[in-house]
Amino acid sequence: MLKTVVGLFDSREQAEKAVSALRGRGFYEEISVLAADKGKAGGNTEKYQMNKQGTGGGSIASGVSTGGVLGGLAGLAMGAGALVIPGIGPILAAGPIAGLLSGAATGGIAGGLIDWGVPSERGKYYEGKVKEGKILASVRTDDMKINDAARIMRENGAHDVETH
Repeated sequence: MLKTVVGLFDSREQAEKAVSALRGRGFYEEISVLAADKGKAGGNTEKYQMNKQGTGGGSIASGVSTGGVLGGLAGLAMGAGALVIPGIGPILAAGPIAGLLSGAATGGIAGGLIDWGVPSERGKYYEGKVKEGKILASVRTDDMKINDAARIMRENGAHDVETH
């Protein structure tokens, strides 16, 4: 049975480090990352530009958004892109959650997370944190690997880590 672990990061660097560690443990397509596109939202102008190794520099998703690009966070090229979520604004998403959110734009981030088993109340909490500028990372994997994913996220600075 598939489960989802979700956590929040305060900085791009923490998220990069966690995703790199997850990839080092064999997680690839299971990893998703979400961040508010602060450049578009008029907030902090820090750009989420990362290359395939998650080390900064040339983004593989250049041009997706002029305000900032989440794009290739540690190789998460599949499904990377910018979305506009009503009531939230511009969101940058990479990994499987990008497709989930594009189909659930009216339900926002919370609606997308509900589809992965995250309770509505917690989904709304995470949605609010992304809106505030936190970076949400999730891993959707089987029971045997979910605890490893949660541990790696915590070890790399994630807070509010939960498994659903």
